[in-house]
Amino acid sequence: MKDLTQQLAERDAAGLYRRRRVVDGPQQPWLRVDGREVLSFCSNDYLGLANHPKLIEAMKRGADGYGVGSGAAHLVSGHSRAHHQLEEELAEFTSRERALLFSTGYMANLGVIASLLGPGDTVFQDRLNHASLLDGALLSRARLSRYAHRDMAALEQQLVRSKASERLVVSDGVFSMDGDIAPLPTLATLSQQHQAWLMVDDAHGFGVLGARGAGVLEHYQLDSQQAPILMATLGKGLGSFGAFVAGDDALIEYLINSARPYIYTTAMPAAQAEVSRAALRLLDEEGWRREKLQGLIARFRHGAEQLGLPLMDSPTAIQPLLIGSAPAALQLSEALYDDGLWISAIRPPTVPEGTARLRITLSAAHSEAQLDRLLDTLACHLAECG
Repeated sequence: MKDLTQQLAERDAAGLYRRRRVVDGPQQPWLRVDGREVLSFCSNDYLGLANHPKLIEAMKRGADGYGVGSGAAHLVSGHSRAHHQLEEELAEFTSRERALLFSTGYMANLGVIASLLGPGDTVFQDRLNHASLLDGALLSRARLSRYAHRDMAALEQQLVRSKASERLVVSDGVFSMDGDIAPLPTLATLSQQHQAWLMVDDAHGFGVLGARGAGVLEHYQLDSQQAPILMATLGKGLGSFGAFVAGDDALIEYLINSARPYIYTTAMPAAQAEVSRAALRLLDEEGWRREKLQGLIARFRHGAEQLGLPLMDSPTAIQPLLIGSAPAALQLSEALYDDGLWISAIRPPTVPEGTARLRITLSAAHSEAQLDRLLDTLACHLAECG
């Protein structure tokens, strides 16, 4: 048997131990964490909707109408009118024929990949794809072929050599730890040329990118023919919870009948679906949030450049500060926390060895003054001032 205590001690010594902190109160820039007030720059609540009054009202109204539990899986008795309406609204918003709700993005990715592929097939993935996409490939038992990050020449070579009967190209839209955007127009072209499905995980773009907030496919103006499978989450840009897959009617019907994480999971509470419906409406009503977020991103990157901070190249709300070693990243994260700033240290295996970083995430709920405080404090610590 494994000596779990020893293995945990080894992780701790290597700066790889993961500890949870306890948050009191709603998600917002100022949080009470482990009993102290800190300014948070590590939430994925990119538009600041998680504590929006209209979403809170929708949750209460949904609980009054549907109760607090769905009672069963969607295919049994758990598929409420609220779920159905949300799916229809998501399909319309993303310009797809149908949408299908999943409880989490992780489950959606497992469900899609393992349903569409099997032994003898091949799935092509960017090396920096989210863990759920990699796990979906492993679960499918298809051959997993990984190409260097955003390297379209390498992907094309793999597609040319492939003899698989079914091929699926999968990529994050916005890469969750680097913040850069996948070259989706080229991915779409290569997929069509080589008769492969293209699946895009838009967890970190949906709600934030695009003229209406419809995500990275809207950002690139790609339609359902060019990118036939879209997965996106509702708990980041929309401030809610859950995920969905959008595509044509045949795809959604096939997933309803074959995706195990959908078939064998209790549906999310209907009240939560009402929250996501309200969030979708806010994307239209409060478009200023996306504009403000883009302004904060530009202000932060300009300030970081002036200070010489080692930011990675990202145009999104995810702004990684490259540190290198895991112990150094953890030490800086803890020092910032002591100064009242909460920024997570991201370490292997989440990122490759030697690329540990602070994952700074910006929100439309942040103020310019809070951003300036972040820049000043980072500059001080990286210059080793007192």
